[in-house]
Amino acid sequence: MLTDNLLDVFNALNGHFINANKRVFWGYLLATVVLAYLVWIKQNKPTSFIRFVLPKSVWLHDSAKIDYMVWVLNSAIKVLLIVPLLFAAAPIAIWLSQGLESTFGDIANISNNKATVIFVFTVLVFVLDDFTRFFLHWLMHKIPFLWHLHKVHHSAEVLTPFTVYRLHPLESALAACRMVLTQGIAVGIGFYLFGHNLAIYDVLGANIFVFIFNIMGSNLRHSHIWLSWGDKIENWFISPAQHQIHHSNKPSHYHKNLGAGLAIWDRMFGTHLSASEIKSPLSFGVGEQPHGSIKTLYLKPIIDMFGLSKPRQ
Repeated sequence: MLTDNLLDVFNALNGHFINANKRVFWGYLLATVVLAYLVWIKQNKPTSFIRFVLPKSVWLHDSAKIDYMVWVLNSAIKVLLIVPLLFAAAPIAIWLSQGLESTFGDIANISNNKATVIFVFTVLVFVLDDFTRFFLHWLMHKIPFLWHLHKVHHSAEVLTPFTVYRLHPLESALAACRMVLTQGIAVGIGFYLFGHNLAIYDVLGANIFVFIFNIMGSNLRHSHIWLSWGDKIENWFISPAQHQIHHSNKPSHYHKNLGAGLAIWDRMFGTHLSASEIKSPLSFGVGEQPHGSIKTLYLKPIIDMFGLSKPRQ
C-alpha cells in the first residue's frame, strides 16, 4: 500500500510536466524560455541569458526552496485526500440539468451544429472557470478567515514558476471544490442546452483558451522577469507583470489584479491595476513575519484562524 501511494505521488509530480492542464507542462516551460529570451534581448542585459533566467538569488533563495518542498508535499496530499473530491462533478451536472429541465421544460437542444456547440461550450467552460477563480481569490483576500490560508501563497519572498503551488492544503481543497462545482455547473448547463453533443476545443487535452493563456507566459507570472502587454491588452487580459504587482508587499498594491486570465472581473470589482502605473521595482511577501519553514507554513494559518486577524487593508 505504501509503495503504491509513493508511486501515485511520483506519477502526480511527473504528471505536472507532461499534462497540458498543468502550469509547468514542458511545452509551457519551453514557451516561457522563448518569451524570457525576447525580454532579455529587449532589455539588452549585460549578463548572460542563463544568469538572467536562472539567477541563484532567486532559484536558491530559502523561500524558493520552500516552494519546491510544498509542491512535493501538496502533491502527496492531493493524491491521498483531494483527488476523490473530483468525482463529485458528475452528480452536480446531473442535478443541475434535471433542475433546469423540471423548471424550464425538456432539454433545449438549441443547436445540432457541432462547431457551434463546441465553440459555445468551450467559451462557457472557460468563462465560468475564470470568473470562479477570480471570485474565490477575491474572497481569500477579503475574508479574514480565508486570508490566513491565502497568506501562505503571498508569503513567498521570491517568485518562481513553482510558487503557483505554494498553497495551504486547505486552500488547495477549496480550489478543488471550486473546480468541481464549476465543471458540474458548466456541464449541467451545456447538457441542458445541447444534449449529448458536448465537447470542447482542446489542445493536448487542455481547453484551447487555457492552452493559449499558458503558452503566452503564465509561468512568468511567478518570476523575476517583467513582461507587460501594454494598457490596451491589460484592460482585457492579465499580464505576467500585473500578477507580479499582485504579489507586491506595497500596501497600495494589495487586492489588485486578482484575475487569472481575464481582466474584466478586476475592472468590474475595482481591483484592476495596469503595469504602466508601476514606477519602482517590486519586492514580494506579506510584509509580516514570513513562513520560514514548512511546519510554520502549514500550522500557523490554522492557529491564526482562531484569532481572526484582519486581512490586508
